[in-house]
Amino acid sequence: MMSPKNFHIFYNIFFTYLCLFISATSFDYDCHTSFTFYTQNNISSTYKHNLNTLLSTLSTNARTNQNGFFNSISSRRRDNPSSETAYGLFLCRGDVSTNVCKKCVDTATKDIVRLCPLEKEAVVFYDYCMLRYSDNNIFGIYNQYFIFSKSDNSRNVTEPERFYKILAYLMNELTTLVVNDDRKGKKFATQEANFTASQKVYALAQCTPDISSDTCKACLSQAISGLPTSCKKSKSCKVVLLNCFIWYEFFLFYNSKASAAPLVQNTPPPQIISENDHRRNWIFSARTIIAIAVPVISIVFIILIVGLSCFRRKAKGRKGKPKDINEVRSNTKSLRYEFGVIQDATNNFSIGNRIGQGGFGDVYKGKLPNGQEIAVKRLSQSSNQGSEEFKSEVVLVAKLQHRSLVRLLGFCLQGVERILIYEFVPNKSLDYYLFDRERKGPLNWEIRLKIIRRIARGLLYLHEDCPLKIVHRDLKPSNILLDVEMNPKISDFGMARIFGAHQTQGNTMRVVGTYGYMSPEYVMYGQYSIKSDVFSFGVLTLEIVSGNKNSSFCESNEANDLLSHAWKHWKEDTPLELIDSTLEDCYSRIEVLRCIQIGLLCVQKDAHKRPTMGSIVLMLSSNSITLPNPQRPAFFASSKTGIQPKEYTFHEYSSTSSMYIDEESVTKTFTKDV
Repeated sequence: MMSPKNFHIFYNIFFTYLCLFISATSFDYDCHTSFTFYTQNNISSTYKHNLNTLLSTLSTNARTNQNGFFNSISSRRRDNPSSETAYGLFLCRGDVSTNVCKKCVDTATKDIVRLCPLEKEAVVFYDYCMLRYSDNNIFGIYNQYFIFSKSDNSRNVTEPERFYKILAYLMNELTTLVVNDDRKGKKFATQEANFTASQKVYALAQCTPDISSDTCKACLSQAISGLPTSCKKSKSCKVVLLNCFIWYEFFLFYNSKASAAPLVQNTPPPQIISENDHRRNWIFSARTIIAIAVPVISIVFIILIVGLSCFRRKAKGRKGKPKDINEVRSNTKSLRYEFGVIQDATNNFSIGNRIGQGGFGDVYKGKLPNGQEIAVKRLSQSSNQGSEEFKSEVVLVAKLQHRSLVRLLGFCLQGVERILIYEFVPNKSLDYYLFDRERKGPLNWEIRLKIIRRIARGLLYLHEDCPLKIVHRDLKPSNILLDVEMNPKISDFGMARIFGAHQTQGNTMRVVGTYGYMSPEYVMYGQYSIKSDVFSFGVLTLEIVSGNKNSSFCESNEANDLLSHAWKHWKEDTPLELIDSTLEDCYSRIEVLRCIQIGLLCVQKDAHKRPTMGSIVLMLSSNSITLPNPQRPAFFASSKTGIQPKEYTFHEYSSTSSMYIDEESVTKTFTKDV
């Protein structure tokens, strides 16, 4: 019989060997954090060069780094480093050796460019290391974004209530150990607790060392809060965020010698175990480890052989065919529809079923076998932005649940086909009625006010109340759909962006959207925030009140656009001149004036002076709240005025869509704000 001391030595040798073998096969990854891309075909791409240099630096430092953590940046554009700089880091698990860390990071640097070939921001997570890069600074910045959670539902505990109590004690103790861990700059700890006389729960947790102790605690708390839904009764589970992760098993899965920690003191009192019980427990543990290790190694070899065979077989059948997109989050798998089902539902995408056209493809009405009516958005195969827009909408819209947002029912991926399936909204879009004198009948003032209020609540949900903070970036009448009762539903999230919990602003060199609805700071400097949506909401509100497009004044002698027209009447104390003449006298003077004032507050030049959507919802729901006086709107297109214009130049690098600014480089002329 092997002595406990010899077995411990054997276990650590075996563990190191198993780490080296498995670290390249067990992993998860995510390419969806940023939705920004560099052009793969441009081999001289500055960002691509910087990224390759960064990955090489990370791989090199993994060979000599003793702490298991390293971050670096790579930039060769001195004139504008912020736009092309690549930021990256790797984190190795605190209990693995430098050799295991090196091999894991080497594998990660190769896999991440293969798995996420076009993304400017990506992360890959293995059992023994994590590697991440971005075109924005990620060092020391907390991001609440979940990468993934994984559990083994085939192995469940027999006493779940007792298990949850022990797990809570275990995780609280583990959090304290990690936060206070100062060994070699690591924020890592392991812990174990007795579950029964013959079973223990083993757990580990780790934070990236670049974040503060308080931030580490907040990250681990968020990960722990995900345990009840992610793990349920499972005996095996891990929850991974960008800045930390937790993991527990019912067997010793980490190197206990490298991560020794005291037993949990505040767990429920363990059962009294005799000396014979200790011997039986040790024998049971040894047998358990051997019973697990042997099948694992065998299964890994079998998977490698079978996988290689399947890959070769699929490669032969895929010659000349585009690859299916594999970037959609795993939590959208239940939403997947077969292409044949969508073909049948839309009568093979017949012209008679087509209800809309756009730069990214056409929209068709369809009916599923169960009789449900759907709207099918078939992305254009020739659109360079198709992949980006598809990915953005699936990841974002699938998470959103609000009566003022259009509901995503599913999607379809087959070869080059990228299809989104939405609930069918029968009354088309707001612009269909609002800007056509013959169709304005249904839009009485009561309906218009309802539309304004519900759009405001929908944006409030996106900005503050949904699980993610989302900036829509393309709010306009054609993206407001109307249901059978003329209730509005915000649609088309292809240009939306996710913000971190503490993020207030983003920057981009790729200005996208519809001119006339974009805020000035976004058009001129590429800066966007929730106040960008507030600006768009202000334009939309003034359009709903007046029944005129923002751009409809280009040929007018009165004003250059709707904003200047509204401001002119506001300053001359004749705001009711703005209201749609088709409403005649069937409206509330107080409500109309309030909507005009709110619209002007939303389109002020200084983004900080624009109200939040929370404030706007209160303003629209109560006439007792005193509104501040608006300042002059942000900018006006120069035309028949005597004011000298100020010119701003901005660039659009992808212009295949009608929703994007025309041409590759466009110069727009604006009048200075005076």
